Amino acid sequence: MQEEYLLKIKDVNKSFSGVQVLKNVCLNVRPGTVHSLMGENGAGKSTLMKCLFGIYRQDSGQFFLGGEEFNFQDPKHALENGVSMVHQELNQVVQRTIIDNIWLGRYPVKKVFVDEKKMYKDTKALFDRLDIHLDPRTRLDKLSVSQRQMVEIAKAVSYDAKIIVLDEPTSSLTDHEVKMLFDIIARLKKEGVGIVYISHKMEEIFEISDEVTVLRDGTYIGTENIKDLTMEKIVNMMVGRDLEDRFPEKTNVPGDVHMEVKNLSTKYKPLVKDVSFELRKGEILGVAGLVGAGRTEMVEALFGARTKTSGEIFIDGKKIDNGDPHKAINNRFALLTEERRETGIYPVADITFNSTIANVQAYKNKAGFLTDHKMKEDTDQQIKNMRIKTPGRKEQIRALSGGNQQKVIIGRWLLTNPDILLLDEPTRGIDVGAKFEIYQLIIDLANSGKSVIMVSSEMPELLGVTNRIMVMSNGYVSGIVNTEETTQTEIFNLAAKYLNNTKEAEV
Repeated sequence: MQEEYLLKIKDVNKSFSGVQVLKNVCLNVRPGTVHSLMGENGAGKSTLMKCLFGIYRQDSGQFFLGGEEFNFQDPKHALENGVSMVHQELNQVVQRTIIDNIWLGRYPVKKVFVDEKKMYKDTKALFDRLDIHLDPRTRLDKLSVSQRQMVEIAKAVSYDAKIIVLDEPTSSLTDHEVKMLFDIIARLKKEGVGIVYISHKMEEIFEISDEVTVLRDGTYIGTENIKDLTMEKIVNMMVGRDLEDRFPEKTNVPGDVHMEVKNLSTKYKPLVKDVSFELRKGEILGVAGLVGAGRTEMVEALFGARTKTSGEIFIDGKKIDNGDPHKAINNRFALLTEERRETGIYPVADITFNSTIANVQAYKNKAGFLTDHKMKEDTDQQIKNMRIKTPGRKEQIRALSGGNQQKVIIGRWLLTNPDILLLDEPTRGIDVGAKFEIYQLIIDLANSGKSVIMVSSEMPELLGVTNRIMVMSNGYVSGIVNTEETTQTEIFNLAAKYLNNTKEAEV
């Protein structure tokens, strides 16, 4: 008789530093199905999957694959036995090619040499199968984040795994790439593969799932067939209460012009081209656009983290020089970067270090030495204010969930008391409950007179939080609209306005 479940997880417990993060958790995945795993940040989703994948060893509990009990010693052992995982935070060798990254640790050998021709042929065949249009010989540092994400998904598929875990796989993908991913998943389901899908995007969950399991605070809440669920029911299972509104009330009232940007352009692709706009005191200005539109590059240029070829920045009518991030911080700018792992956190450092690193000068005494007491005091206050789930300030930040890492970084910048906050995808990988808290924080900051620029790929988020939306297309500003008066259709049309370089033709 064939085993009903491809994967069975039974009564798994796991603790870190005396804090129990998984409590008798169960999960059963049927062959040829997508089983979504949901819960707030810190609920234990990624920890459970890391126990499955051999990154962590559970304190107690059992794993069964095809009816046989197993405990993988490490990820290599898991991959060799048909379990593959695409992590939320990319961990790739960006100085090497796509081919090297896909076949790392399992290079085919011909006699005593690596068989480069076979690797290329196999990679090309894999990409053709998955409809991925990339040159396998391209170095990863030449790819966009979304392209690198597709490479990682292709690598997982290349192992011919029986179980594939996808942890926030669409966080960096365009709508077209999401459709490609869903097509890949549909093919894998037909082949009998079981997919464990972790996402905070409700629309995706309802589109792709067969069953949903919810965790709350490390505890198993329940498993339901997707046909028996509503968005309200999932939220209630996740947070233990009804979430009546997705967005807080916008109580901030923009005032006078605080910053003026004139003719900002950048040197390296994706280019920012002749961008000009105004930002008011107490305003939340959203930035919309497709992948490659120049949104991230624009805020990096404002912060001095990207080389400008032209452009001027005025604060309250006075020209300033944000030639590098240090100058930008002195001018009371703060930048929350798009990629936490690569440019946001110091993974092996503790929360205290990650919270205070941007404000080191404030913690020096007259002799020039750092005052630990003040650093600890401010860190503890940020942990409290931001509701960061952690055993304490000495915990390494890499041990926290993605959402709690994001809260630490936001807290870091608030300690510098900025006037202008540049937030690039501030709620990426954050659950619905924590998102509401971040939205409320952004509105509160605007209410206090601070000016906020918020880049986001989530249209409902831009429409729900901002006062105005600046749309970028192919590096240009294609339009600035009042949030209350616009529609998603208008924004999408503006985002596509200069995709065929019609701007240059007009000029």
